[in-house]
Amino acid sequence: MSNLNQSDSVSSQLLRERYEQFRSDFKLIEEEIGRLLVGQSQVIREVIIAMISGGHVLLEGVPGLGKTLLVRTLAEIIEGKFSRIQFTPDLMPADLTGTNIMNRAVDGNSYFEFQQGPVFCNLLLADEINRATPKTQAALLESMQEHSVTVGRTTHKLADLFFVLATQNPIEMEGTYPLPEAQLDRFFGKIIFPFPNLDELMQIINRTTTATCPKVKSTIPTSRIIEMGQLAREVPVADDVLRYAAELIMRTHPGAGVNHSETVKKYSASEKLVDKYVRYGASPRGAQALMLGAKTLAILDGRFNVAKEDLIAMTPMTLRHRIILTFEGEAENITTDEIIETIIRD
Repeated sequence: MSNLNQSDSVSSQLLRERYEQFRSDFKLIEEEIGRLLVGQSQVIREVIIAMISGGHVLLEGVPGLGKTLLVRTLAEIIEGKFSRIQFTPDLMPADLTGTNIMNRAVDGNSYFEFQQGPVFCNLLLADEINRATPKTQAALLESMQEHSVTVGRTTHKLADLFFVLATQNPIEMEGTYPLPEAQLDRFFGKIIFPFPNLDELMQIINRTTTATCPKVKSTIPTSRIIEMGQLAREVPVADDVLRYAAELIMRTHPGAGVNHSETVKKYSASEKLVDKYVRYGASPRGAQALMLGAKTLAILDGRFNVAKEDLIAMTPMTLRHRIILTFEGEAENITTDEIIETIIRD
């Protein structure tokens, strides 16, 4: 019995050390990005959580807030390869994935050789993704979901760590091609990039108009990000917390209180709002993203299991782009964040 207790004690100590290293590495990434990007602490944290969870992020914000700086700095910190693609209406799928080109060997014979596109990287910034045609947007879908690119009859694998950050401008929508629901669902989360406050704006002006510019001092290997993601997946979840996560997803669907009365308690305020303004709720993929993000938050908070508070904290980021509004909801300028807030409050 004493040997078993000793073994359990050693395992617990090892787990605590792994969690502590996780928090240390996460804090390092946050601090290094903060050296170059003023403010936006919540945005930075959510982006790192998505990367560790193996997902992709849709960033929405006006131009000039530092989205490119965020991604470029993150790539430098994790010692990864960075690519940036400016999506335009004339961008072709081959410009993204790569193509076969004809070469001539020394013996005079011709052969096809695959030339990799910018998607072969660790961090990809897809700038203004909604300005490209649906055909080009779809070319990114396989890369995001399968971590591979198929050209002709050959499938080419991407890096183990492949993280897409796509941006959208919420102001100018003329001449854009909104992402279809199927592709939106491939994004782990949608992050709103807010405008800086007065003090932050003063810091930005002061920092970017001087002769010296801050640089990244510390880095961690790309392989460590993958290890952190694997550790986060090992965080246990109690049955009641798992049920609460499922209920959060169900409450985003109209009619859930009636059609699923045996498993979901009826919430009058949120049900009324959802039934009136929501056409379709979050998918099971949204539930997966919600739980993975919550597991990372649990480690960051120094706990060995997921709490309901972790799920609540991750709900806006992981579900706001997965809730499809009705025409009436769009006409009345109802936001998915308002619906999520009501669901959580109930």
